[in-house]
Amino acid sequence: MTDSPFSLAGEIALITGGATGIGFGIARCMVEAGAKVVLVGRREAELAQAQQALGEAASYLVHDITELDKAGNLMQQAGPLSILVNNAGIHLKKLAVDTTPAEFDQVLQTHIVAAHALTAAALPAMIERKHGNILFTASMTSLFGMPKVVAYAAAKSAMLGMVRTLSTEVAAHGVRVNAIAPGWIETPMLHRALDNDPQRKNRILARTPMERFGQPEDIGWAAVYLCSPAASFLTGVVLPVDGGASIGF
Repeated sequence: MTDSPFSLAGEIALITGGATGIGFGIARCMVEAGAKVVLVGRREAELAQAQQALGEAASYLVHDITELDKAGNLMQQAGPLSILVNNAGIHLKKLAVDTTPAEFDQVLQTHIVAAHALTAAALPAMIERKHGNILFTASMTSLFGMPKVVAYAAAKSAMLGMVRTLSTEVAAHGVRVNAIAPGWIETPMLHRALDNDPQRKNRILARTPMERFGQPEDIGWAAVYLCSPAASFLTGVVLPVDGGASIGF
């Protein structure tokens, strides 16, 4: 695949939350496209299992991204990155009136403040080499209103502002910044949310024109595209990968 404009041969990608779900789907597709990947997460058992499944193109580092002062150290351990995927996050399902300031802050710290710290730590080397990609995992909640996710929606909406600002700051240095907004993707988290709630599951499928859930690899191949030479004139965008949910009625 080295002659393909979609090849990631020679690229090194650090993927936060890369051991499971969408993060693992991104990692698997990037490995298939020729990249080496560094998986980052808090749980070593999950990371080791994911690394074994991906093979020798993958490695992992145990790290809590909310330890902001350690972002630079993580980048040093990871080596000369050319791709950073800010994918790790936490979810909170509560009515806005019941969400405490501490809970709100925790969600923002993980999705926004920690992602910024990692990005700021990764960018200098990318700028120096005049080559790099920063990719954020946004959300359908970045695009339209959903109940009971006020902190999550605020964080994911703020993420789009980060993407647009960052892209204007680093584009002239050969670094591109983009986001993917996944729809409902078949992951353990989705099953935990929907397996005992058939009414909600049917409602989601009814508003998705493709009438199915996506797979982690649907996000993974979109990530490969956005970080590949095929997308070399593309920066500052948010790509919905959602089976049409964001444009369906």
